[in-house]
Amino acid sequence: MTPRQARDGAQLKPVPHGLLQAFRAYESALMSDDIAALDALFADSPTTLRGDAAGLLVGHEQIAAFRGSRGGAPKRRIVQTHVQVIDEDHALIVAVTELDRGGRGLQTQLWARDPVRIEYGGWQVTAAHVSAPAPAFDTRIWRVVGDPLVSSHTADGALSGETVAVKDLFAVAGFAVGAGSPAWLEQAPVTPSHAAAVAVAALLDAGASVRGIARTEEFAYSLSGLNAHYGAPPNPKAPGRIPGGSSSGSATAVALGQASIGLGTDTGGSIRVPSAYQGLYGIRTSHGAVSREGLLPLAKAFDTVGWMTRSAFLLQAVGDVLLPEAPASSPALDEIYLVPSLVGLASEDVATAVSEALPEAKPLAWEPPQLDEWRQAFVTGQAYQAWQAHGAWLGTRLDTLGEAVRGRFEMARSVTREQAADARAVLAQARTEILDVVGDRVLAYPSASSVAPTAADAAGVRDDTMRLTCIAGIAGLPAVSIPVRTPTNLPAGLCLVAAPGRDRDLLALAQSFAG
Repeated sequence: MTPRQARDGAQLKPVPHGLLQAFRAYESALMSDDIAALDALFADSPTTLRGDAAGLLVGHEQIAAFRGSRGGAPKRRIVQTHVQVIDEDHALIVAVTELDRGGRGLQTQLWARDPVRIEYGGWQVTAAHVSAPAPAFDTRIWRVVGDPLVSSHTADGALSGETVAVKDLFAVAGFAVGAGSPAWLEQAPVTPSHAAAVAVAALLDAGASVRGIARTEEFAYSLSGLNAHYGAPPNPKAPGRIPGGSSSGSATAVALGQASIGLGTDTGGSIRVPSAYQGLYGIRTSHGAVSREGLLPLAKAFDTVGWMTRSAFLLQAVGDVLLPEAPASSPALDEIYLVPSLVGLASEDVATAVSEALPEAKPLAWEPPQLDEWRQAFVTGQAYQAWQAHGAWLGTRLDTLGEAVRGRFEMARSVTREQAADARAVLAQARTEILDVVGDRVLAYPSASSVAPTAADAAGVRDDTMRLTCIAGIAGLPAVSIPVRTPTNLPAGLCLVAAPGRDRDLLALAQSFAG
């Protein structure tokens, strides 16, 4: 379609030479997913901008990484183009797009010409905003969603007005448990009643409604949020980066405001990691503190129920509903001990954010000398239990799994009883040491070893993060993740842990960080 010019008073400025040719070259490269051409058409500057509903990318490097990982843009055609000329070297182009899948979108681009450049007449995009028609619901986030999906029968409960994104491991009446696996979902029975899942029933009894069933990674056996079948839920707090998992859908639903409570599980970090990556409050409860009835297991010795919220107040309010009463004789938790050896396991930006959040914390000179051995024993023990839980069904169906999760289950299948027994012995010694060090203290260290990585870098941070997250898993400790910001304004997590059963105390302590 012939472009239209916006008027500057009564005078039309001529469209600068080469601008429309560069614009058409950009559109052609976008539709063919020509990454090199797209990179060349965006200004190579740390101030270049690209924004959409998922958030704002700042700098050419972030934008290029996003393009390289998304697998191409939705097919579309341009139906209107409007040019507003600023001067001979700057212009704004607004284009109306029509998507092949239906609906119309809009893209706005600020173009600038560098007279030294030859390619594309020197024209490059310095800022862009893209809008597309929203789907009825995002299948990367939700398996099924309603308004609400399940209503509470309690009008004036403690959680009335709150909405829950339920991780697809919990039984919800009228639905099957899908576990992030299409093959599993196809044969899974429908849950007859809410009573089958104690945590879900308790939230409904307290007045919260179920907004929907949220995506998880296959059988919750990952920390990235990269489900091979449904895709990764977006991370609205760090666009272009992974959401964290395996409670990924629940976390994203809360971060986007589509639900106020994300009900999930944490075996090796599946609440703490997405909380850190998406700037949420999250709690992994003491092992056994919240009933796991109606929950599809991964590794029963380590599985715990947890939840995520956007506020410390609501995190505590959910705890008031789900947690048992705290022992009356417990000493107060009023001092936090920062563990420098564990802070040092994180990247510099995360270590800085965690340390600056606790300027008055006492340092605790604890350097677990066998942390790598503990992590490996945790991985081995988790794998052995995961195969005990799902091996009978997966034995002939490993090919239904995504590559990363399939690799973990293949490893799990190879773990012998002797190896599992050796791992249990290591973990028993580790548990004794951890409980002795924690005592009546609150320990602080990073929730994850880094900010949310890109999908390409996700595998590279898994072991580093597991060194941190396995500590609570080994000893059955409650752990609260509190959002902090790095010097580059990316979300990270400050983790507070205490002795088993001190969940309510940690939730109260988290309130002091709010606001």
